[in-house]
Amino acid sequence: MSHNTFGHLFRVTTWGESHGPALGCVVDGCPPGIRLTEADIQQWLEKRRPGQGKFVTQRQEPDAVRILSGVFEDARTDGQVTTGTPISLMIENVDQRSRDYSEISTSFRPGHADYTYFAKYGVRDYRGGGRQSARETAARVAAGAIARLVLPGVAIRGAVVQIGPHAVSPDRMDWDETLNNPFWCPDADMVPVWEEHLAAVRKRGSSTGAVVAVEALGVPAGWGAPVYGKLDAELAAAMMSINAAKGVEIGAGFASAALSGEENADEMRAGNDGPQFLSNMAGGVLGGISTGQPVTARVAFKPTSSILTPRKSINEAGEEIEVSTKGRHDPCVGIRAVPVVEAMMACVLADARLRHRAQTGRD
Repeated sequence: MSHNTFGHLFRVTTWGESHGPALGCVVDGCPPGIRLTEADIQQWLEKRRPGQGKFVTQRQEPDAVRILSGVFEDARTDGQVTTGTPISLMIENVDQRSRDYSEISTSFRPGHADYTYFAKYGVRDYRGGGRQSARETAARVAAGAIARLVLPGVAIRGAVVQIGPHAVSPDRMDWDETLNNPFWCPDADMVPVWEEHLAAVRKRGSSTGAVVAVEALGVPAGWGAPVYGKLDAELAAAMMSINAAKGVEIGAGFASAALSGEENADEMRAGNDGPQFLSNMAGGVLGGISTGQPVTARVAFKPTSSILTPRKSINEAGEEIEVSTKGRHDPCVGIRAVPVVEAMMACVLADARLRHRAQTGRD
């Protein structure tokens, strides 16, 4: 019951710690015959890789992935393909600075998982948070790269839509802009606002929260199941499992509480290839089953708990202390969370596709 695995047919088990020699994952249930190389995975890891700007952690990790099992050369395709057996992936840690954490080896950082981890296990790896570090999400991104290959015709894209109190207006959303700036921001005019905000946050050794939006295009109607296998429920659980995630909305989310029945109903008209929806308040999921519309979600991330500002806390002996955290940390985890959110969407959808095909014989 260590709970390091998620998924049903497309199953992902992650392993490793922030300051250990390596981390990685095992992906089980990937269908055979899919072309897969390390380059297919590396392109997504590059989106998450630390040290790529002044507003993210300066830890320099190449995040170079190695495929250890689950692929073989196929003469028919003149390339390397999946064999249907477990795919084991490894990413070495090369830039650990464990000494940065020596002063807090027995201290509980406020807002961090130090206390709860110690309360549960009675022992903890204090170096960068050990197992509960967000460094674990590199393995999720690697698994998500494989999941995308299980989803032909499905495009998944994410963007930061809010940093601190500064949010992108829905009518300003331009997904193409996310490719042209370092914040994955869908509104170019918001970039200098976020830069000014983050510069001030970084200068005072603090941190700030963010909201990440994600959508999957090309998901057909029928994926997911009613009651206990709802697609939106599994998406919410997957997103909430990401480090620092504190809230998830599907479709209109909490805003739907202020809508009337008329406003919230996604009206339908007849179309050439099935129903045409006039809105998407449901976020592409009704009754736990995909509608054929874009599947949409928003994830709220809390401010990074590791900050330089002294905060009141206690240590393992129960003594009252003040804690300030040294080391290299993201002033806003939401920026590098975008590829992680995309990966979790991909893993859930890959699992949903395989389960749907297993039950109905259809994609």
